[in-house]
Amino acid sequence: MFMKKTMISAILAMALTGCKMNDNPFLTPYTTPHATAPFDKIELGHYEPAVMQAIEEHDKEIDAIAGNPEDPTFENTIAALENSGKLLGRVFSAMGTLLNAETNDDLEALAQKLSPIVSNHYSNIMLNDKLFARVKAVYDNPEKDKLDMEDRKLLDDTYKRFVRQGANLNEGAKKRFREINSELTTISLQFGQNALKENNAFKMNLKDGDMEGLPESVKENYKNDDGSYTVTLDYPSYSPFMMYSNRRDLREKLYLAMNTKCTKDNECNNLENVRKLVNLNMEQAQLLGFKDYAEYSISERMAETPANVYKLLYQLIDAYKPAAEQEVKEVEALAKQLEGNDFELKAWDWAYYSEKLKQQTLSLDEEELRPYLELSEVEKGVFGLANKLYGITFVENADIPVYHPDVKAYDVIDKDGTFLAVLYTDFFPRAGKRSGAWMNEQKSQWIETDGTDSRPHITLTANLSKPTKEKPALLSFDDVETFLHEFGHCLHGIFANGRYASLSGTNVYRDFVELPSQIMENFLTEKEFLSTFAHHYQTGELMPDSLIQKVINASNYHAAYACMRQVSFGLLDMAYYTLTTPFTGDVIAFEKEAMTPTRLLPDVSGTCMSATFHHIMGGGYEAGYYSYKWAEVLDADAFQRFKNEGVLSTEVAESFRNNILSRGGVEHPMTLYKRYRGQEPSIDALLQRDGIKKN
Repeated sequence: MFMKKTMISAILAMALTGCKMNDNPFLTPYTTPHATAPFDKIELGHYEPAVMQAIEEHDKEIDAIAGNPEDPTFENTIAALENSGKLLGRVFSAMGTLLNAETNDDLEALAQKLSPIVSNHYSNIMLNDKLFARVKAVYDNPEKDKLDMEDRKLLDDTYKRFVRQGANLNEGAKKRFREINSELTTISLQFGQNALKENNAFKMNLKDGDMEGLPESVKENYKNDDGSYTVTLDYPSYSPFMMYSNRRDLREKLYLAMNTKCTKDNECNNLENVRKLVNLNMEQAQLLGFKDYAEYSISERMAETPANVYKLLYQLIDAYKPAAEQEVKEVEALAKQLEGNDFELKAWDWAYYSEKLKQQTLSLDEEELRPYLELSEVEKGVFGLANKLYGITFVENADIPVYHPDVKAYDVIDKDGTFLAVLYTDFFPRAGKRSGAWMNEQKSQWIETDGTDSRPHITLTANLSKPTKEKPALLSFDDVETFLHEFGHCLHGIFANGRYASLSGTNVYRDFVELPSQIMENFLTEKEFLSTFAHHYQTGELMPDSLIQKVINASNYHAAYACMRQVSFGLLDMAYYTLTTPFTGDVIAFEKEAMTPTRLLPDVSGTCMSATFHHIMGGGYEAGYYSYKWAEVLDADAFQRFKNEGVLSTEVAESFRNNILSRGGVEHPMTLYKRYRGQEPSIDALLQRDGIKKN
């Protein structure tokens, strides 16, 4: 009955859009370079019929595995399951890329329609009794001990995935589990769409007299053709205004607009969606016998238990909060000196006076750096760093279709000349693109049954400062750090070298996945790296040694404040997902209480980040935001080996590639880490790097 409905839906969709099945690019082998997604041929009407046919084909594959008359084996059950459903993955990979980076109302409406259908499809697989019986038979077979490491890991992960998706539940609980999956998919999608709409809806239109304090290079980024100025909530617009504008009233207005998104009485309000997402995750975890969602999630992480997460977070509070409080006192003292003793430092003042203090104490103005950080040169520098460390090269391939004119595609070539991956770069903000920066695998890496190494397609997406009519894209120091961070994730995907997609690349524990990204940030304050690309965009002059030294001196400027900010997010995340009874309270009040241990500035009434905190509301970091600080401990310790043996050491890089980047999730992260580092990580390197603890 369900399949008939889906086929009717597919036929109707084709009739309405005029698409013929054999014209659908998803349903024939890709003829593009490296079989990349044919974005130039994909139309809105292609998605639904492709999804419906993909589900039908996947169902047939699952039926064949579950109904196989032969005894269950690793090959005919576990490997067969791993290799099924690739058409569906291909369609949703392209759709997901566009939903995040080039969306529109029609695509979002279609996603709302299709997502619960696909969620239900995967729930049907996970709750298929015949299929699970075969998986369990292979898992319980003593012969499994003869499997090699990678096969054994795939078997263990497959069995756990079924159990963690409700395979052992009774029929009533299975039904509810399926319903929850569908609801989570739909609400999470709506949550993200609301945040994007609210972000795009705000525009602060200003005149020349409103731009006091802003450097000319920054003003140009806001200037319209008629001479007016527009400030938005996109990070490259928001951040410089908060840092340089003399107009405290406008800084306050912008801050409140940013921090009250999706809390207003309109169709984009996400407060109820927060409650729903938190409660659904809790209910699902409790159906499986866990106390709360955090216990469920963290049991499959390096941290292992919520107690260990809290141990780290409070260890960081104890170490950093006194220093952070001192940082605030110093900024407040400067503000009072400039504005009068009755001045009270508020949240919208922090970036402004913090920057003034940096200029005063370190003689470093962030705008001094921009002329030396032109995007194309930064890109050459980052690609050059990968070439120096790993011997790989990036060759632009104009024949690969892209989904927007801003996007570029590159062939990534290994040091021996073999093809490694496709890398897409997408750097600039636009209306159909969500805020922030991210890496995603449009296609993972795996080994085909005939032995062919199917290489990955990786996307690096950000919202960096755009070029203007007068100047090229000149980046802030934070922009370059963001680039390096996401590029580290890309390297994790590019170097993937496993047999199975679900174990390759970034498919690792959530609190380990940030190590490859965060370790790359360390290079930004190393002279050996900066000197390879930081040239003045007009004169070609290399960034002077004196300015490089200022950058190095400022590398841990207000590191304690930044740490407390990240820890506050981790505390909020854990507060939501350690709830054991349904959350019906005030989201704003709950958030403020959760963040109290890290509060450094006066509370601002009505502000709330939960309503747009997509990372922990369906974005994959539920009960996992602590991962950034967890991985920061790892990356500081891991980079110490580069510091000890050579910042650009190819030997250390090769060890990092072979032991971390290429191994994916085949082995436990601590095993991989110790193989690279020779020891377990210590927090000492982080404390020393941030200036909290002296060498």
